[in-house]
Amino acid sequence: MDWKTLFFSPDGRIGRSSFWIGWLVLLGVNVVLGWVPLIGWALSLVTIYCNVCITAKRLHDMGKSGFLQVIPLIACPTLVIGAIVAVAGPAIMAGIADADDAQVTAAVMAGVGGMFLFFLAAFAIGLGFLLWIGISESQRGENRYGSSPTPPALA
Repeated sequence: MDWKTLFFSPDGRIGRSSFWIGWLVLLGVNVVLGWVPLIGWALSLVTIYCNVCITAKRLHDMGKSGFLQVIPLIACPTLVIGAIVAVAGPAIMAGIADADDAQVTAAVMAGVGGMFLFFLAAFAIGLGFLLWIGISESQRGENRYGSSPTPPALA
């Protein structure tokens, strides 16, 4: 598979090694683009599409729909919103109850602890999904997304 097909086409299948090579290349490109102001940010939007393509192909190789990659995209922002509520909720409630400074501080600190747990859960979901698609076995033989990227002798 050539680089253009790997990064710019969501069709077909790729094995674990191609996925990890593509993922590491995109990570390196994003690090370099982070050093370039404005233009780097705009170009990093292209890498989002490239990541969607390699993830879809890896899911296809496992016999799954490429749309499964929305799971962490839905779960993680939901948890971030929960983190904001975890901090703001106790602080607002303590302020409404005309609590003294110590009670407001305790409420905010409890909210920060809750926020940390929400962010930790979001990180765990994203990392777990990445490891799941990067480590799982390929579906043997041909499936509805195409032929296996691994030659039959090696499978």
